[in-house]
Amino acid sequence: MRIVYFGTPQFAVPSLQTLIAHPDFEVVAVVTQPDKRRGRGKQVMPSPVKAIATEANRPVWQPARIKKDAETLETLAAAQADAFVVVAYGQILSAQILALPRLGCVNSHGSLLPQYRGAAPIQWCLYHGEPVTGITTMQMDVGMDTGPMLLERKRAVGLLDNTWDLAKDLAELSAELLPETLQKLDAGALTPIAQNDDAATYAPLIQKADYQLDWSKSARQLHNQVRGFYPNCLTTFRDKDLKVEATVPLGDADWDQLPDEFQDLRSQVETLTIAHASGTVAAIAKGIGPIIQTGQGFLLLHTVKPSGKKAQSGWDFANGNRLEVGEHLGDV
Repeated sequence: MRIVYFGTPQFAVPSLQTLIAHPDFEVVAVVTQPDKRRGRGKQVMPSPVKAIATEANRPVWQPARIKKDAETLETLAAAQADAFVVVAYGQILSAQILALPRLGCVNSHGSLLPQYRGAAPIQWCLYHGEPVTGITTMQMDVGMDTGPMLLERKRAVGLLDNTWDLAKDLAELSAELLPETLQKLDAGALTPIAQNDDAATYAPLIQKADYQLDWSKSARQLHNQVRGFYPNCLTTFRDKDLKVEATVPLGDADWDQLPDEFQDLRSQVETLTIAHASGTVAAIAKGIGPIIQTGQGFLLLHTVKPSGKKAQSGWDFANGNRLEVGEHLGDV
């Protein structure tokens, strides 16, 4: 099968690598976003997908606005592809593009559709504390992740999983599921299933305000925000910004899901009472880190990044700053 592959970030790399290596497919070209300035040096860098395509000697097309680029449209039509495969490409495809390949356009989406349609399904899945997520392959239409579903694979979500952990695993699931989807679609062995629009939820682009931590929320809500929007969640400490990169909720419903290294905290937490303002340092667990009182329950700061410094463990943060019980994070 002749494939044109559309993708941009690291999440799309395993699927591309699998299709390039698979004997049943010929990736005739790759479409990705234009090179951007990245990193501290702001050097112009190719997308992760472009780097893999170039290494594999595949033609790479990088239109700034694919729906308006006449040359790219002509090139796509001339490719005579059996299917376009789209994984986290980052631009909307027009009806004209969707109609070009023999089998249409197949998208691999990082959620169990119709839940979490949109740009950030993995992040919002964690934010809302979903116990299970997965990958759905679908036939694309002109809507935003609204096309009929083809196949899916599920993945349980652990309490301490963050966006990077989950994205890595879902990218591998996508790479496993796409060849099967394409082969069965070509053989007429799949029956597309229409999505239930009434059950749809959405995963919009993350905004700057989404990173701000409100300590009046519950420990579990704050934990889900931190891991969902990893590693960018912010609070303040002694009037300076403090990034909170990893937390551990310490509620009655959490202990059974936590690894052994945190079990010794249970007896200490059971002695604490909700007696201070949300965001107060309620205790400091020796060798582990500060325990923060929230609007409901207690939250361990496991990894933080002070302004202008490297990420560090909660214990190193407490030690280095001579943190004291009763100090406060965020606005008082």
